[in-house]
Amino acid sequence: MTLDETGEALSALVTEIISPKFEVEIGAAIDEVTVTVKPEDIPALCLAARDDERLDFNYLRCLSVVDYNDRLEVNYHLFSLDKRHKMAVKTNLSPDDAVVGTVIEVWAGADWYEREGHDLFGVTFAGHPNLVPLLLYEGFEGFPGLKSFPFHEYEEW
Repeated sequence: MTLDETGEALSALVTEIISPKFEVEIGAAIDEVTVTVKPEDIPALCLAARDDERLDFNYLRCLSVVDYNDRLEVNYHLFSLDKRHKMAVKTNLSPDDAVVGTVIEVWAGADWYEREGHDLFGVTFAGHPNLVPLLLYEGFEGFPGLKSFPFHEYEEW
């Protein structure tokens, strides 16, 4: 774990603001505070991270899904444009029941990220108003972001 003074201060601030309200694990990776939370707490935690003026995470840099075979991890990479600090919020989902609440009410830019996560990994973002395919065509079978997706073996000529 490497964190500068700013990151250590942010970690303490996140502990003070987030820990009393949510059951979380707080850590650090290189220069970023990481918070792991239960899936059902994602929308409320993200709203608190945006609205608390001490945190002010007003920008969702990225939302990504990672397949670890036994679980899917959804990562929310947050940034404060005014305070210049960053944080990653993570949650783990069962591949058999990959459902987490949408955050487009918190950051409108989450729309396409959530559609991509649904397209490629099959994650359902509950409450999302329009989870139509973004990258794949309507009726595509399966989720090609998953490690278990059967790609055809191609032979070179």
